[in-house]
Amino acid sequence: MKRNIAIRIQEAWEHLQNRVQGGEERKDIPEIRLGTATCGRASGALETLAAFREEISRNSLQVRLLEVGCVGHCYAEPIAVVANPGFPPILYGSVTPGVARRLVRDFLGAGDPCLEFALGAVEENEKIPSIFELPRFRMEKKIILEHAGWIDPARGEEYLLRGGYRGLFQALGMDPREVIRAVKAAGIRGLGGAGFPAGEKWETCRAFPGKPKYVVGNGDEGDPGAFMDRALLESDPFSVLEGMTIAGYAVGSRRGFLYVRAEYPLAVERARAAMESLRGLGLLGKDILNSGFDFEIELVRGAGAFVCGESTALQASIEGKRGMPRVRPPHSVERGLWGKPTLLNNLKTLAVAARVLDQGSPWFRSFGTPRSKGTVVFSLAGKIQNTGLIEVPMGTTLRELVFASGGGVPKKKTLKAIQIGGPSGGCLPASLADTPVDFDSLNAAGSIMGSGGMVILDEDDCVVRTARFFLDFTQKESCGKCTPCRIGTYQMLKILNNLVLGKGSDSELKLLEDLAFEVQEGSLCGLGQTAPNPVLSTLRYFRDEYEAHYREGRCPARACRDLIAYYILPEKCSRACEVCVGACPVEAIATGAKGIKVIDQNKCVKCGSCYGDCPPEFQAVIKVSPPAKLREYEAKSSFPRKLTNDDLRLTNENEKK
Repeated sequence: MKRNIAIRIQEAWEHLQNRVQGGEERKDIPEIRLGTATCGRASGALETLAAFREEISRNSLQVRLLEVGCVGHCYAEPIAVVANPGFPPILYGSVTPGVARRLVRDFLGAGDPCLEFALGAVEENEKIPSIFELPRFRMEKKIILEHAGWIDPARGEEYLLRGGYRGLFQALGMDPREVIRAVKAAGIRGLGGAGFPAGEKWETCRAFPGKPKYVVGNGDEGDPGAFMDRALLESDPFSVLEGMTIAGYAVGSRRGFLYVRAEYPLAVERARAAMESLRGLGLLGKDILNSGFDFEIELVRGAGAFVCGESTALQASIEGKRGMPRVRPPHSVERGLWGKPTLLNNLKTLAVAARVLDQGSPWFRSFGTPRSKGTVVFSLAGKIQNTGLIEVPMGTTLRELVFASGGGVPKKKTLKAIQIGGPSGGCLPASLADTPVDFDSLNAAGSIMGSGGMVILDEDDCVVRTARFFLDFTQKESCGKCTPCRIGTYQMLKILNNLVLGKGSDSELKLLEDLAFEVQEGSLCGLGQTAPNPVLSTLRYFRDEYEAHYREGRCPARACRDLIAYYILPEKCSRACEVCVGACPVEAIATGAKGIKVIDQNKCVKCGSCYGDCPPEFQAVIKVSPPAKLREYEAKSSFPRKLTNDDLRLTNENEKK
């Protein structure tokens, strides 16, 4: 019987491969892959797409033009990869409609590769760089994002042509328990943040009595600065859907739910299109590959609550209830959706499982560290040169991510800290930049892997304000069910609000720390348990910065509005320049003696317009902290007045502090 099923699966697979390859496009014609994911569209990719189409038609060229997802270089969108026979695939960044017309006319039409528009541009007569030879790509190891930016996310045929669904084909020829053993042997840990061994979760769900069983793909990504799951669904939803199908076969489920934030409309659209494509190919629905295995996936849009990233709250949301967590145990694998055993994994974890079944457990274990196998995807955001997505082996250091991959901190600023894991993560100082990125090393340093968000802070960022930002987010997103989270985060936020105003005391700082531990220990779900992490980690590494706020009325980063003043250096101010005067929205800047500009501190709203707009050749506007002495000087004389040497001395002293 098993042999007959194996034969049917093999025949169905071969028939599908022949069908797909028979409809393959010609490979001897030029090909343009334009990224039209959310990051690309925000930068004008749809206008660029229209320009490509118009120019191709105008020049009567035969070109294959594809809309694809994100290759990770979000800082350079719109991005196009152009493969012209006789040339390596070349990555072009910031492709405006004008550049698109040039590429069609000059590169595809006349053979000039237009290297001035290529990322990693080279000098004339140098070797033309392939996209795979760029420094960032050489550092990456793409397992989860292998197909992102290379396939049409709505056409399953393209995923199959690149080796997709070989994992499911292998799984259907195995006993479900063998599939679970392969996942366990690979050492896959949950990439949603907790890092729980995926194989153990699958095994428990299969073994626990009760039917039906369900599989849930958790795409409720709500962390500020995180966009990995969104990009995966917009670029390669097939790997997630394949992983869900394999999981369903392994645990004995015939129904899955893909939970996606409603704020991700393009991800929702592309995931639905991918599911329809798979149904047409016989890879989703009834009797998949003639195996007798049925599996259907329903897409559910979340209502935007951050707490729905927690497994039990997410399942309540799927059931049509308010998204609120419940006490565990029992865990979801024992009693989940509608009281039935439910396997819930992050989208990246499911995508990894599909690759493991294809390539094998030893292959996957060859990447990473002894306790954290495989790769990790990070979204690089904040004060970093090259924002975007990157996938690297576990164990890569933070320094390598920030400087080798991300291009370092812009404007020659100094790296101050790295916030990892979003509002649930910790803020690590630059002194720990050589920390390996893996579950255990980050936990030991006072942070967590989280969902993969990474926000870079430079010397101009205040860690007290940063901690307040993340705590304000989690406090507002608290469902309010348990007292430690509902009240504790509120009281912590009150103390932080006072600190950024220069108020507080040693006893209040001690109370803040005590409250953080109480909230951490007493909260019901992961939201409350991890909400204090940004506060605790910054207190651990930057306590002196907290103390400076209330002891000296000074913000060392000169970022807290109530603790700074803007001042114009007389020796640097250009008498003829009026930029700061025009930039000020409240007319707080006037021309004083000898044409030098003066800021009335009583009128100044500290918007920073004058500071940002002052021409770089002058750099006459500075920020000083604390501002109290400046106010004393301004009060002694009428405005405008002639600036004195005492003013300049005071300003320079504050600048040095």
